[in-house]
Amino acid sequence: MKPRTSSKSSAKSILRFHHVLVPTDLTERTEKALDLADKLTVADTSRITLMHVIETIEGMQFDELKPFYDRLERKARTTMTRFARQVPSMRVKNVLIYGRRAEEIVKFAAANDVDLIILASHRVNPSKVNRDWGTISYKVGLLAQCPVLLVK
Repeated sequence: MKPRTSSKSSAKSILRFHHVLVPTDLTERTEKALDLADKLTVADTSRITLMHVIETIEGMQFDELKPFYDRLERKARTTMTRFARQVPSMRVKNVLIYGRRAEEIVKFAAANDVDLIILASHRVNPSKVNRDWGTISYKVGLLAQCPVLLVK
């Protein structure tokens, strides 16, 4: 049996993920999540997926709102491309999906062998904790089958 080493480099290699999902709300907080995703992956063997979910409006036909959704999609694609360019290793794949945000994030992670989800999250006010239980990050944290890391 080989002895375990305690060097920093071997510890770092243990803490690497193969497929990291970074859902984005298109705010600047995404930059911190992407930076962390880049640090927790190996450039040659890992991948990072930057994902945005455009929330659809229930009770309305998609075609009725097509011009509205098209504008949202153009803005999302432009912003996601800008974020992806900031990752030094340039191995970010952009994915845009329509649906319910938390549900689509969890489904995508399960279907695509994601082994870590990194979400940008706002700070929670301890005196108003119940208010934040309906957030996307809270729902994804409960429902995802892989680890979820919140970046604040």
